[in-house]
Amino acid sequence: MIARDLIVDSIPVVKTSDTGNSALSWMEMHRLSHLPIVNNEEFLGLVSDSDIYDNNCLDDPLGNHNLSLVRPYVFQNQHIFEVVDLVAKLNLTVIPVLDQNKHYFGAISLFKLVTEFSKMISVEKAGGIIILESTIHDYSLSEIAQIVESNNAKVLILFVSSTDDSTVISITLKVDITDLASIVQTFERYNYKIKASFLSEDMLKVFYQDRYDSFLNYLNI
Repeated sequence: MIARDLIVDSIPVVKTSDTGNSALSWMEMHRLSHLPIVNNEEFLGLVSDSDIYDNNCLDDPLGNHNLSLVRPYVFQNQHIFEVVDLVAKLNLTVIPVLDQNKHYFGAISLFKLVTEFSKMISVEKAGGIIILESTIHDYSLSEIAQIVESNNAKVLILFVSSTDDSTVISITLKVDITDLASIVQTFERYNYKIKASFLSEDMLKVFYQDRYDSFLNYLNI
């Protein structure tokens, strides 16, 4: 999925001639902390509610405000992972999208980003989850897929996480079946350490909530 597929049409834009008060009203209405400043399709920057309050004069036009962010944006053909990365680094609630000519094309809200990202990781699809532990040197995507498929299942998603100071990695995979016993046994025969597995609907809800909370924490919300 790319940036143009994530654009939310309802996100308003403001002009340099608009006041801080009017921008804050739009932010409150749409539950955002940032709005794009656009004059005649030219993206000038992203104003935040803190920028407006720091100016200490709500009736001043936005053109008189100092912006804390230096024109953050993505191009319309950039991947959702690049959008997530920029949002996380800058703690944004809105990310402007520009076309190839650097004209304003639209904007993505944080809510839309989180919603579409959850769809990408197959949250709503039935299946079971297994968390493996291995080392980066022993990691083999093809071997993991072969083990799952040898038990008449398919890998729906797979994520690898690690820490900078260790070669140990955690491999989270979701498969399209809920009876994980044979898959777990096969992984153990291949000397994979099983950190956890999730089968029941209640357990999966806890798992997804934990991962959702971790994702929001990554975005520093």
